[in-house]
Amino acid sequence: MEELDQTHAAPAVAPRTSGCGPFVLVVAGALIGGAIAAALMGGAFLLLFGVPVSTDAEPSVEPTATPEPASIDVDFGDAAFAEAVALKVTPSVVSIAVEQTAFDPFTGRTLTGQVASGSGVIIRADGHILTNDHVIAGADRLVVTIGVEDLVGTVVGRDPSSDLAVISVERSGLPAAELGSSADLRVGQPVVAIGSPFGLDKTVTTGIVSALGRTSYVEGAEAQLTAYTSLIQTDAAINPGNSGGALCDAAGRVVGINTLIQSPSGSVGAPQSAGIGFAIPIDYARTIADELILTGRATHPYMGVSTVTITRSIAAQYGLPVDAGAFVQLVQPGSPAETAGIERGDIIVTIAGTDIRSTEDVFTSVRGSQVGDSVEVVVYRGESTETFPVTLGSDADRR
Repeated sequence: MEELDQTHAAPAVAPRTSGCGPFVLVVAGALIGGAIAAALMGGAFLLLFGVPVSTDAEPSVEPTATPEPASIDVDFGDAAFAEAVALKVTPSVVSIAVEQTAFDPFTGRTLTGQVASGSGVIIRADGHILTNDHVIAGADRLVVTIGVEDLVGTVVGRDPSSDLAVISVERSGLPAAELGSSADLRVGQPVVAIGSPFGLDKTVTTGIVSALGRTSYVEGAEAQLTAYTSLIQTDAAINPGNSGGALCDAAGRVVGINTLIQSPSGSVGAPQSAGIGFAIPIDYARTIADELILTGRATHPYMGVSTVTITRSIAAQYGLPVDAGAFVQLVQPGSPAETAGIERGDIIVTIAGTDIRSTEDVFTSVRGSQVGDSVEVVVYRGESTETFPVTLGSDADRR
């Protein structure tokens, strides 16, 4: 339960400190690409504010409108580049106030008040704004501050599974941000975070790309698993309220949407910045946004299996041929997995060349692919291994 006039903090999950693989271990899986009933261990991974897509045929979408790129000369000897980035990007980053309506039994009146705040990035000059889904979840009314003007925001589409959403305001000619490419990022390069931490709009912080390819999972307020794959880790200061804001490169191009922090305070009290923040890569976020604008919803690849993580103790107890993998508990009828020949009782050990040691690894491998991709799935069936080419489907077919 969030308190009034506070930025949201979300359910915690446990981080894994090594490598670029998933942070949390899931001990029981569910349907990949659909609702996943997984047991998540506790921890200190927090959402910043109040509480991953393509189709077989790429949708025809309106190109993202962007302003003429500004020329920025980077001087790595001082902070001058941050000044230039701030000048270019801050007009494109907005503050989002979340209001809720409640009945007061003492006065008999219905009251509306602000309960949280977050950030967003203008991605189209016609008023479309990209933000995190957890920023707007539960809102009865959204108030978007652009410059000195407060405007009512309307939800265009939400995707809790990727924690992304698009809202819009009734304005045109807005300063749309220039969107870069997260595929070109390198560890160590400078970045700038812009948003509204604790309601302090247009706040600019600097840092570097600390790591790439981080993954985490959070069970949201709507009992849906949110998958964060290939996250950008940065030491630029990010705090509650930064969610939905921009992570920019030194040329003032948005390369990520700030989303998570890891906090030493855990889920108790106000989360504290520890110099470890995470952003959703813009290449992925842009794809989700385009689909939300076009159809109001996003689709994701799925294979159609429910799995259970195999541990060393489980393998010893049941005499399994491997001590790590994902045991197939259920294959959805008519799913890509069934079509390919995967059966209940198989143990998945590799997907698309990636070792599978847990249910979450299956989810990450599938979600990191695209609808229509053919991925090789290696399984143990009895004492021997078999390889199945699986053509991933769209979860839209299951709705």
